[in-house]
Amino acid sequence: MKSIALSVLMLLGATGTFAEDWTLKQCIDHALEHNISLKQRENECRKEKIQLSTARSAQLPDLNVGASQDFSFGRSLGMDNTYSKRNTSSTGFSLNTSMPILTGNRIPNTIMLHQLNLEATRAELEKARNDIRMQIAQQYIQIVYDKEILAVALRQIAIDSMQCARLTEMEKHGKATLTDVLQQQSTMAQSRLTATQAENSYRLDLLALSQLLELPSPDGFSIATPALNSDQSIITAINPELIFSEAVAVKPEVAANVSRLKAADKSILIAKADLYPTLSFGAGLGTNYYNSSGMDNDGFSSQMKNNFSQSIRFSLNVPIFNRFSTRNNIRAARIEKENQQLALDNVKKTLYKEIQQVYYNTVAAEAKYERSKQAQVTSQAAFNLTQAKYENGKATITEFNEAKNNMMKADSDLIQARYELVFQKALIDFYRGRDLNF
Repeated sequence: MKSIALSVLMLLGATGTFAEDWTLKQCIDHALEHNISLKQRENECRKEKIQLSTARSAQLPDLNVGASQDFSFGRSLGMDNTYSKRNTSSTGFSLNTSMPILTGNRIPNTIMLHQLNLEATRAELEKARNDIRMQIAQQYIQIVYDKEILAVALRQIAIDSMQCARLTEMEKHGKATLTDVLQQQSTMAQSRLTATQAENSYRLDLLALSQLLELPSPDGFSIATPALNSDQSIITAINPELIFSEAVAVKPEVAANVSRLKAADKSILIAKADLYPTLSFGAGLGTNYYNSSGMDNDGFSSQMKNNFSQSIRFSLNVPIFNRFSTRNNIRAARIEKENQQLALDNVKKTLYKEIQQVYYNTVAAEAKYERSKQAQVTSQAAFNLTQAKYENGKATITEFNEAKNNMMKADSDLIQARYELVFQKALIDFYRGRDLNF
């Protein structure tokens, strides 16, 4: 018993690498900062920002500088507009700009499309964060439960140990049989096994939480036991419909699909832009230097000045027939919108099912908790009575162990019911847009 108790004390009180026990908020904050999948989703948001910037920049004029060098050998057209056999070369420089004027609203709709995609990506990132929060909270409450189950197992060992010592002393004075002593030692061995299993469950769940937190090792890692309040009833205060109405307004998975649906509308408008004429404006500056063999050529600077030219242009494009490409693109965009509407409906339906499940689980957990409290009080009273009878020689060791086991089971059932209720109520608050907390 001493070795088990010592290991448990070391387990529950270890500080090691970490200076203090971690609260649920600290665990969640650390996981959100270090989770690799969240970092990848953050990068997706950064990419969407870049695409939005690119779409906005499409409204601006472009600017290009060009230079060319040509060489011609044999017969060529000269400056006197006659062909002759000579070698020529030319050097040209240009500066050009262009800007869209009319695009069938393609550019503003593309900007809105990427803005909505960015909003959806951010909402999906928040959904991923919520999934991490829920995983952390579930594992955290499991560890707190493991701690209490371990404490119950140690209490059982303490009771069995005292009875072993008592029966051993009684056997020395002929007031108990060797069979009674051996039976109690067997019971204590079983209790030690139960404690070992509880300790292993605690260690494994602590390891699982440390891995969720992306910690390099669980050594020295432990959590703080929260002050729980599981006595507040929720049955008369809310119902699944109320929770759902609140959840639809705040849950990021709904917001993400709403943004995707709006983006599908913009995709239809972008596809329709090909039905309308486009108009663009352009301007340019240019100059050239020519050199023909066997002829007098003006100097470089003189030609660059004399050949300097300016131009402006307007380009109009009116679509008439493009092999039904535009029509089919519009049809495909409308189908995509229908799919996105179905996706949004499915998300809402799934959310409502989850809320119903959590709500009725909470109702059941409340009832289970109340029955467990009553059972624990009854079994504790029965154990106290049987213990008193046993110490006065009016009950057998078998009756004593049976009462003790019933009491321990009632304690374990109450602990399980309490933490199940606490977690389910925390989930309901979480669906309503509140922070996960115990």
